[in-house]
Amino acid sequence: MTGAFNVQTAYADPSLPIVADQGGFSIEVYPQQHRLIVRAQGQKLKTYTVAVGNPSTPTPVGEYKVVYKGKNWGPSFGPRWLGLNVPWGTYGIHGTNKPYSIGQHQSHGCIRMHNNDVIELFEMIPLETKVTIFGHMLGNQYQDPRNLAEGDVGGDVQLIQSRLKGGGYFQGICNGKFLLDTTAAVKQFQRDHHLVQNGVVSIKVYEKLGLLE
Repeated sequence: MTGAFNVQTAYADPSLPIVADQGGFSIEVYPQQHRLIVRAQGQKLKTYTVAVGNPSTPTPVGEYKVVYKGKNWGPSFGPRWLGLNVPWGTYGIHGTNKPYSIGQHQSHGCIRMHNNDVIELFEMIPLETKVTIFGHMLGNQYQDPRNLAEGDVGGDVQLIQSRLKGGGYFQGICNGKFLLDTTAAVKQFQRDHHLVQNGVVSIKVYEKLGLLE
């Protein structure tokens, strides 16, 4: 990637995530293009236009897998739901009763499809299918990452936890949930690097962690 950030590969548990292929199918999601691609044995099989998360509730970047398939969760979710193993929240690929939102950034983080499309995908895709959502882990690569504090969740939180764990500051599970143990680790890191010990991941903390040039 190019741009303002120099993000090195970081591994976390349960994963930041790196998911092994579990069969012939895989899914790729490109939020900026509102595009979902299904591949079979690496070859493009289907392309769908989708809706993705708005800027305040973005679709989570990373590699996941389909861990649940359900039907008729309610009108807002359309006729089918494919749940992903995002560790900090409930995210999935589903239908919608707002077809006008397809092709836009209008969801709360899930991937919305036209109802006929999600029925087709549901029948095609088995459990354990790898789903790769592309994008910058810290958000828009041309803007500063958001400040993080207790109560926040997301891939950026998981990345911070992974870096802190690699440095011996964080002992918990890198699950993308900014709780008391993450706050304590950030404060210890801030103390050792002569920063204000407020438990907030600011631009200066990103820089000291090597995530921002």
